[in-house]
Amino acid sequence: MTPGSDAILARMMALHPKIIDLTLDRMWRLLARLGHPERDLPPVIHIAGTNGKGSTQAMIRAGLEQAGHRVHAYTSPHLARFHERIRLAGALISEDHLTAVLDECHAVNDAAPITYFEITTCAALLAFARTPADYTLLEVGLGGRLDATNVVEKPLLTVITPVSIDHQQYLGDTLPEIAGEKGGILKRAVPCIVARQEAAALEVIEARAARLSAPLITHGQHWHVTREAGRLIFTDDTGLLDLPAPKLPGPHQFDNAGTALAALRQLGCDSAACEAAVTRAHWPARMQRLKSGPLVDLAGGAELWLDGGHNPAAGAALAATLAAMPQAETHLICGMLNTKDIAGFLRPLAPHVTHLYAVDIPDEANTLPADTTCAAAVAAQIRAITAANPAEAIRRITSRSPKARILICGSLYLAGRILRENG
Repeated sequence: MTPGSDAILARMMALHPKIIDLTLDRMWRLLARLGHPERDLPPVIHIAGTNGKGSTQAMIRAGLEQAGHRVHAYTSPHLARFHERIRLAGALISEDHLTAVLDECHAVNDAAPITYFEITTCAALLAFARTPADYTLLEVGLGGRLDATNVVEKPLLTVITPVSIDHQQYLGDTLPEIAGEKGGILKRAVPCIVARQEAAALEVIEARAARLSAPLITHGQHWHVTREAGRLIFTDDTGLLDLPAPKLPGPHQFDNAGTALAALRQLGCDSAACEAAVTRAHWPARMQRLKSGPLVDLAGGAELWLDGGHNPAAGAALAATLAAMPQAETHLICGMLNTKDIAGFLRPLAPHVTHLYAVDIPDEANTLPADTTCAAAVAAQIRAITAANPAEAIRRITSRSPKARILICGSLYLAGRILRENG
């Protein structure tokens, strides 16, 4: 009997090198043994950036599917189940199919050192290559230049969402260094959609594009997006689109929608596809209102929201989202990884928060201790205390403020745990 996907994934963790050195050598070795599935993918749209990759991908997928296309999509990390990472022709990969491709990759790898992300990316590429579709959406995991997804020689289109400071231990300490890594997905003569960028990042992307003769379709130069009377106005050389506000909440989603629309226009999609991109996209744990489940029941009359943002740019986007919402007493339940800039994340949120409850991320070895999160919140001038877990924090908040707004935030790992607990 073939073991299930969870058992195979656990075996794959044991193959992990002791030191994560960003390199594509392990990918090339395994892909060669698998017969190079990366060469047989449906046309690829490759998406890199620090923030907004997942939301932008979700909107591009919604638009392409409205246009009648079958779309593969790869994203990471997952929230509740690994299957979320691999979408085959519009549907999440089945347990049987996932087990089969994982088992094949594990056998062909033959116990050689390889990272969890690398071997599971190979499994996704294998599944994509064997399933007919019209497009493949590949979201970068980390960086771009040496990311496991950067093995496609000639994508149809690349996309770079906003670049900011994150993962400095792997990508560099400065914005130009990080932009250089993200810009590593650019390929010779392949067009690239470039989202709104700080000048230092854009300069690096433009320089690399010039060396590769890669045409750039850049925010502020070739396309524009604005919010007018609550609607989204997009303009480019093709003309103007007057669309409803994005379904995904938050002012930053207007920019993400603009990036997705620029990509869809580059792919020749019509206005109906563009409208579907902003009105039909679904992307969990991005300022998601939880409306049912045990934790919602526990919250009673309080609003319960969930967001997985975890860096300073995400903190600023969350702050802008809260500022645009109807005024309400707002409490954070926050847990973060110890590799993240917690001060940078919390600082923009301080003016919008009544109280913060710091928690450990359950079953996560790299969680930032709740005491440390609490101290960082106090330093950011947020009143803060610790709680044993999110459920306890919800009980304590609602006992004092039954109609409060509660936002659980700080980590996709915490968000995934919440979604599992909430059913």
